[in-house]
Amino acid sequence: MRAAEPGLIPGSRRDKASMLLTRIFTWWNVSTLGAAIDIWRRSSFVGEDEQGNKFYEERRPSLEGRRRRYVKYNGLVEGSRVSPDWHGWMHHTIADPPTVTPLKRQKWEKPHQPNLTGTKGAYRPKGSLARGGVRAASASGDYEAWKPDAGDAS
Repeated sequence: MRAAEPGLIPGSRRDKASMLLTRIFTWWNVSTLGAAIDIWRRSSFVGEDEQGNKFYEERRPSLEGRRRRYVKYNGLVEGSRVSPDWHGWMHHTIADPPTVTPLKRQKWEKPHQPNLTGTKGAYRPKGSLARGGVRAASASGDYEAWKPDAGDAS
């Protein structure tokens, strides 16, 4: 679920207390304890995607007349980790979940990949600061700095 904090012995009382507090108060690691209890009480399991995220739907419709749908992430809570087929179901665009009616994949489609911005897997083009910030020698002369006209005082 998470890496042990420095100084904590995995499985110790202090580690278990730390994990419980993390579960109660932080939503970005996994669902909070309150959300997990609420989903367990009101919803039924619908399916699981290839990343291990679990999807649920309320047993009874809400006041709006629709059944709310939930996802419990396997690991980091990041919306882009939900694949397009499950995303369509979650937002009531597709009536049946992908476990019942799988989304037809086109031959030109690439496999779903979550947003990697801010991670080691993020795209870093040549010349970006994340790759050292050195521009290619052939790039000289492709940029001309803007200089305000001294006589233009509007």
